Parts: sequence; C-alpha cells; structure tokens
Amino acid sequence: MGEQSFVIRVWGQVQGVGFRYFTRERALQLGLRGHAYNLEDGSVEILISGPAQGVQMMLGWLEHGPRTARVTRMEYEEALPPGGQGFHTN
Repeated sequence: MGEQSFVIRVWGQVQGVGFRYFTRERALQLGLRGHAYNLEDGSVEILISGPAQGVQMMLGWLEHGPRTARVTRMEYEEALPPGGQGFHTN
C-alpha cells in the first residue's frame, strides 16, 4: 500500500487533556512520524506520515482521541511527508 501523509485538524475538548501526549504515543506505536501542535483557536493540528495501514488506523483513532478528550469535529487532507524522524509536540 505504500506510505501516506495527512494534515489533520481536530476541534472540541482537545487542549489541556493530554491529547497531544496520547496522540504522540499512539503514533509511535503505529510507527508513524509527524507532529501535534496546539493552535491558538483551541484546536490541534496533527501531521502524520508512514505506512498506509498505520495512517488509516491513526485517522480512525483521532476521530475520538483519548478518553480524556472530546472530539467534536475533524478535518484532514493529504500532505507532503514531514522531514526528520519521530513525532513532535509543542
């Protein structure tokens, strides 16, 4: 299936609830790289890249996020793969 990359925005109760931490942990479990950043409007931007199966699993997980979060909206689009290794948060 190859590799896929997506930039994702999630809205809801996604800041101050460990969303970025759990997103990073899940991404690393799936062998993905990218980032999760809090944005000023209260949403979180996530960039994920890696094996298509892992990316698809991550997209499904992000629809709900960790138990501590409440995702009310999610949008995503294909993106260029990030440079570097690992998964970063701000």
